[in-house]
Amino acid sequence: MKSVRDVMSTNVEYCTPVDNAFEVATKMKDLNVGAIPIVENGNLLGMITDRDLVVRGIAEKRSGSNAVTNLMSQELITVSPTSSVHEAAQIMAEKQIRRLPVVENGQLVGIVSLGDLAVENDSDQKAGYALSEISEPPQM
Repeated sequence: MKSVRDVMSTNVEYCTPVDNAFEVATKMKDLNVGAIPIVENGNLLGMITDRDLVVRGIAEKRSGSNAVTNLMSQELITVSPTSSVHEAAQIMAEKQIRRLPVVENGQLVGIVSLGDLAVENDSDQKAGYALSEISEPPQM
């Protein structure tokens, strides 16, 4: 069975707590991504998504100079590089998340996304399941 280490992206671009909303948005645009981890000394502190920029930034009338720490999600769901691809897909489905930070000894070592799962032939069904669960509205 494949592990997360086998499918994760390892060349992860990130921002730091001293960056602001404008810098994160620019990096997202340049990299054509919808999420950026916030890292300090290799430690994952949070994640900021394009949705965070809209909901916690623009909708709350915060300027582009606002610190990323005011906009990022801090309660993160992570996975270990030794976790199975199946486990990662299950977590993504249950928590309705599209990108899962991969952390080892507190350090960000990669990110596994639905796209990473989908390119693996034996993971197609797992990715499809995760996407269908992510697309479902949360049960209250």
